[in-house]
Amino acid sequence: MGLEAAIEYSRKHGQRAFLAARAGEPLVELYDGGAGAQTGQPLYSGTKSFWGVAALCAHREGLLDLDEPVAHALDAWREDPWKRRVTPRMLLTLTAGFGFGGLGSSVPAYERALAMPLKNEPGTVFTYGGISLQVFGALLARKLEPLQLTPQEYLGARVLEPAGVRVAAWRTLADGTQPLPTGATLTARDWLAYGHYVLREREALAECFTGTAANPRYGLGWWLGAPGAPADLFYASGAGGQALYVAPSLGTVVLRFGKSTSYKHEALIKRLFAAA
Repeated sequence: MGLEAAIEYSRKHGQRAFLAARAGEPLVELYDGGAGAQTGQPLYSGTKSFWGVAALCAHREGLLDLDEPVAHALDAWREDPWKRRVTPRMLLTLTAGFGFGGLGSSVPAYERALAMPLKNEPGTVFTYGGISLQVFGALLARKLEPLQLTPQEYLGARVLEPAGVRVAAWRTLADGTQPLPTGATLTARDWLAYGHYVLREREALAECFTGTAANPRYGLGWWLGAPGAPADLFYASGAGGQALYVAPSLGTVVLRFGKSTSYKHEALIKRLFAAA
């Protein structure tokens, strides 16, 4: 692995943390820009990487069917000819048909997300954004009502606690709910621990790392592959250069926190795996 070249590139683009491990053994742990091991960093859209994993847990428990129309649980969607065809899988792969938006300060509350119109026929177009995740949140909240759990509480109990991960903070919207497409703050070690968990459980989570016809490079909240990378690479991505790279064939997890608009995943990946 080209760790030195990857770190050099990362530091030139606002690096705050860079951690790497192979076969569970630390390779490097670096902090810059005043950050440290106990510093929480917003994941921004890296938060999306939690929800496909949580959805598969809910599926195994019989709470959720990834291919059952959302309208079966959400009455308001039954009369719309497009919305009544949308499934949870489409929401998580960002192919439900919503337009761009719903990120950062524009994340809509559940009810507003549910009321937004679709711009494309379900399953035909990949459009990056946060609206689909908020609709998934509304659906999951409905499914969890008998357990009296919120989506974030369910995620914590079924995924993050078993992974040994603690969320330092969740962003809260004006209606008191916590957003799904963005909003989690973790330390670097905690997000790295999540990467180790996903690596260990990758066979059970294989659906997370399967693309769609609309976008073969995006699964259930994870980006898939990149030029110069191992064929099985998948990664989570957030604004500012937040990244969690997992290469199962190498047994490797690499985390990068930063604060830069110039950081490019492809540039770091090319350097990181040049000698792999």
